[in-house]
Amino acid sequence: MQRPGVVRGEPVEAVTQLELWMADEPDVPVDTARTSLYTAAELYGHGAYADSLDGSAYAWSRRPRTRAATLARALHDHAIDLALDSWTSGRRLVGVMGGHRLERGEPTYADAARLGAALGAGHVVATGGGPGAMEAANLGARFAGRPDDLDAALAQLAGVPSYQPSVDAWVRRAFEVLERFPADTDTLGIPTWHYGHEPPNVFATAIAKYFRNSTREATLLEVCDAGIVFLPGLGGTVQEIFQDACENYYATEDAVAPMVLVGAAYWTEELPAWPLLRTIARGRAMEEHVHLVDSLAEAVNLIVSGT
Repeated sequence: MQRPGVVRGEPVEAVTQLELWMADEPDVPVDTARTSLYTAAELYGHGAYADSLDGSAYAWSRRPRTRAATLARALHDHAIDLALDSWTSGRRLVGVMGGHRLERGEPTYADAARLGAALGAGHVVATGGGPGAMEAANLGARFAGRPDDLDAALAQLAGVPSYQPSVDAWVRRAFEVLERFPADTDTLGIPTWHYGHEPPNVFATAIAKYFRNSTREATLLEVCDAGIVFLPGLGGTVQEIFQDACENYYATEDAVAPMVLVGAAYWTEELPAWPLLRTIARGRAMEEHVHLVDSLAEAVNLIVSGT
């Protein structure tokens, strides 16, 4: 029997073997060798969401896995890794994490947007790239230094509060805002097709979208070298808090990045992550860099000061 990777007794070049495997998966919707991050216009196009690159990639990711499909996803995510390394080089990033259920028009959505704007004045704001608090922070960062335009954008967005029941209407309203108020301040979104029911927000100027969520989560936390602000959230946000805590737990003093939880009552009573985080941090280099605050101004000051 012929050994894998050998034809007529001669070793097959690695690239040739990859081509043979990929031939078994001819309808891969993404470029597995792309050299840049996505833009919202590229992911959404001009038609219905179901026909967009983003919608097609999600539908393809839900199909039964084959060796070729698994390889294609891995190659794509590796290409995104390289593109993200290039994009983040020379930039100082701060993360904003929070719940995806936050709707446009809610006061807490506006608060998250203003947090993004305040942080975006001196840093590049990075989020998980989805809806809710993530969209709000990317929106605010894009309008950093333009409070009047941000207020008008928030009012316009409120007319379509959620991506449910229509992703198309939700996306269209966001593009209308950008057409009315062009804004090119850098801001980053790192979403995943693992949560394909959550469409990426259009306010990130660069989108590093991954198939594998574990890679995406680790990458999102890793690039936020200036620290992370955690707004109220549930499962995903709690996962990010303690994944970030683990990184800081083993870090040396010069490598610890600030962690700021916003909402004392929320994080101590409603979802008591703070007592555990504080206990984990005790006696470690990270202890002086984990904070619980009630105001967004306090959170911004802590990030700006780097403490």
